[in-house]
Amino acid sequence: MADAAGRLSKLAEEVLGAPLPVRIRAWDRSEYGPPGAPTLVIRHRRALRRLMFKPGELGLARAWVAGEIDVEGDLYEALDLLSGLVWERGTAADKPQRAAALRALAKPEIRAAARELVTLAGIPVPPKPPAEEAPKSHGPLHTLRRDKEAISHHYDVGNDFYELVLGPSMVYSCAYWESPDATLEEAQRDKLDLICRKLRLEEGQRLLDVGCGWGSMALHAAREYGVRVVGITLSEEQAAYGRKRVAEAGLADRIEIRVQDYREVHDEPFDAISSIGMAEHVGRARYAEYAADLHALLKPGGRLLNHQIARRPLADEDAYHVDEFIDRYVFPDGELAPVGRTVGQLEDAGFEVRDVEAIREHYALTLRAWVANLEAHWKEAVRLSTPGRARVWRLYMAASALSFERNRIGVNQVLAVRTPDSGASGLPLRAREWRG
Repeated sequence: MADAAGRLSKLAEEVLGAPLPVRIRAWDRSEYGPPGAPTLVIRHRRALRRLMFKPGELGLARAWVAGEIDVEGDLYEALDLLSGLVWERGTAADKPQRAAALRALAKPEIRAAARELVTLAGIPVPPKPPAEEAPKSHGPLHTLRRDKEAISHHYDVGNDFYELVLGPSMVYSCAYWESPDATLEEAQRDKLDLICRKLRLEEGQRLLDVGCGWGSMALHAAREYGVRVVGITLSEEQAAYGRKRVAEAGLADRIEIRVQDYREVHDEPFDAISSIGMAEHVGRARYAEYAADLHALLKPGGRLLNHQIARRPLADEDAYHVDEFIDRYVFPDGELAPVGRTVGQLEDAGFEVRDVEAIREHYALTLRAWVANLEAHWKEAVRLSTPGRARVWRLYMAASALSFERNRIGVNQVLAVRTPDSGASGLPLRAREWRG
């Protein structure tokens, strides 16, 4: 079985109809591919068995999480080179490539190569998925129970782990970079303050922070703007951490952190609502309900700031499917929608949408900062979680940074008002006065 790398590269090139853009090093120490390119290291034949039994993205993800494949060299460059082959299936540009791959599989030489792959892979038994993989859920999407389980899978990893990745700000959403030279903490502070200014928060007002995380938005709004805040999360670990921070800041009289779903909040009205990086968990089937519930929780004239990741629209929206790697390892049941649909559903709920700000490039900078934090504290991150969990985070954050940079996904802040019958929105005549 000498020269496994050459054999694998030949098979991949025949199926894909083009040379592989990365170098391969196999478990037998053989190498093949362009010199100087990032190297895809296949440490164990088990990785091939994963691909045999689960071809495509999920099989590769399982091998990555298990440590059976790795990348030497620039991870971002490797992912960028491989993205069109693996992570961008389903786009119009990929259809010719997929068609060519299917035609190639009909060729006798490709079938022979596939048989050789079976030989290289060893015992034809499907490997067990890594422990970090969430079990496939069944039943209706986005029930109260299922949403709580999904949130727990992602957020109840350990607060110490999140401290390493997110840094002192403990904000797990896109920062706002006034300058590329700013620190992550400065950019997260500026994002929180921008939201407060967009909402025109004033002392004595009441703010609902939906998906409050570890309490950073609540703390900033209460400390800097004198508002009273109710923060809600479905994560027990986040809530405990947030309450501790609130107590240490001496703001327990202004901030309440609850383990509660937005559908269970009944102590309205609120002057303002912030929903930062939470609506991605709501789902297509529940979004109209989400928008209507938030509208009902606001007093007339109240404002909503909805900060949400968006995907590009599809010609056939019914063809949209959740990314397998993200669904099983990162955000179970998470769904992305085009920003146009989000705006439309907020309007259908009765909101007047007053401003949409696209901050896509800001998320790429944020993710790269998180990856740098993780890599700088790698051994500690592994100790606090598992090697597989740390690998999940490194892969998903690096791949996501590239997706934002290449305009495959975006992120938008939508400011909306529950405008009263009088039509008085309470917003300034000058557009975007919050910029100062």
